[in-house]
Amino acid sequence: MSTFSDYTHWFLRARLKTRQLLLLTALEEEGNIHAAARALNMTQPAASKLLKDLEDMLEVPLFERLPRGMRPTWYGETMIRHARQALASLSQAHEELTALKARRFGQVGVGAITSPALALLPPAIAMVKREQPSLRVVLEIETSPVLLEHLRQGRLDILLARFFAGEDQSDLRYEAITSEPVCTVARPGHPLAGKHDLQLADVKDAAWIVPPAGSVLRHRFELMFQEAGLKPPFDIIETAALLFITRMLQQSDMLCVMGTEVARYYASHGILTVLPLEMACHMDDFGLITRADRALSPGAQLLVKALKTSCFPIYGRKMD
Repeated sequence: MSTFSDYTHWFLRARLKTRQLLLLTALEEEGNIHAAARALNMTQPAASKLLKDLEDMLEVPLFERLPRGMRPTWYGETMIRHARQALASLSQAHEELTALKARRFGQVGVGAITSPALALLPPAIAMVKREQPSLRVVLEIETSPVLLEHLRQGRLDILLARFFAGEDQSDLRYEAITSEPVCTVARPGHPLAGKHDLQLADVKDAAWIVPPAGSVLRHRFELMFQEAGLKPPFDIIETAALLFITRMLQQSDMLCVMGTEVARYYASHGILTVLPLEMACHMDDFGLITRADRALSPGAQLLVKALKTSCFPIYGRKMD
């Protein structure tokens, strides 16, 4: 059994105040002690004392005092980052308690890249809503880097996304789900749709819609041509906007490289057709990502369970 001594952390011994955390974030936003104090509805001397007490307790300077304001030191930037996380967690706690008192199940924020947003999220969310109709689900569909930043900021609770090389994963939990194959799509009735033994050489001079420069898929798309001894297509449009892509393809003979799951969705509705062209490029695994330093709310736990249950019928993967 835990005893109180297990929880005598430095912030308890130091009697760290919530207003000190608020002051840190206000100082970063306002840039000077006068404006920060005004934003928090306190006097400038009171704000200065709060900051001095915190610096004395930590035994490090948190801000550089400049002629026209204040700038966080490295120590200050560290404390500000954790202050934002702590304040976001407290706000989340209040929102959950308010929802529970109103007999609602609270809120869960989930972010996803396009492929699992189309295939995995709908059945999982439907499962959750059958069990808890009052749970508010907030969904964001974006690229993995944007989603990871929003997760770390506390704006999202769960991600269906991927890590890239060099990504710091120390503060996150990751459970791989599946890789993402890609294919070539075009408008229904495209001249290449019925061509047998379609090869890369047959499409090297075609007009293509491709992912933006610098993206992993764009790099692998071009590398695929180079490894086949071909120059990558030069007649291209760069975009990841699916509404534009589908409309542009319907009105032209352009081709597009697209995640297979997304392509199948559009093909099933007669919007696009998948060409019989083998694509040697693919995207890395995506997975279920949550923060390691924060416990999931009841609503988030329910959605995670539903996502894991839905993985097997969709991807053939059992998740504990």
